[in-house]
Amino acid sequence: MNRRTFIATSMAASAALFLSACGFRLRGTGSIPSLPPLALEGNTNSDMARQLTDRLEQLDTEITANGVWRVTLGTPTLDERRLGGEGRASRDHELTLRSTISVQRRDDNAYLVNSETLSASTRIRVNDDDLLTRENLFSEAEQTLNRELAERIIERLSALNNAS
Repeated sequence: MNRRTFIATSMAASAALFLSACGFRLRGTGSIPSLPPLALEGNTNSDMARQLTDRLEQLDTEITANGVWRVTLGTPTLDERRLGGEGRASRDHELTLRSTISVQRRDDNAYLVNSETLSASTRIRVNDDDLLTRENLFSEAEQTLNRELAERIIERLSALNNAS
């Protein structure tokens, strides 16, 4: 092992040890409090809704038809924007997945959130001449965006739970 590799490894290990000793945790690892029982309504058949349901179940959140909160999911929309000039075989694409959510308390029908739009976005570089790879890259990016948007919805629900 050369000296640079040893120093880099030592610094990374020291930083990890220091951060763990002071109680640092990465966002999303154990920081999400439990949520009240939820009723999911609206577009519950989209990939994003399935990701949301799976993640809520992992967090031991009860999903039931008569949940304390009614969470209405809008239909996710994927927007693509090409970046860069024309005539280049490879170009960057910005993908943004958006969906609306509404959260209503069941006991008094009060809206905690009314049609709020949440989004997740990413950039990918695609060679427009290679169609198979292009489709795979777009598909992988869309799956990642579905997971990220589901996490954003959970973060938003957690913020509501902390405020009430």
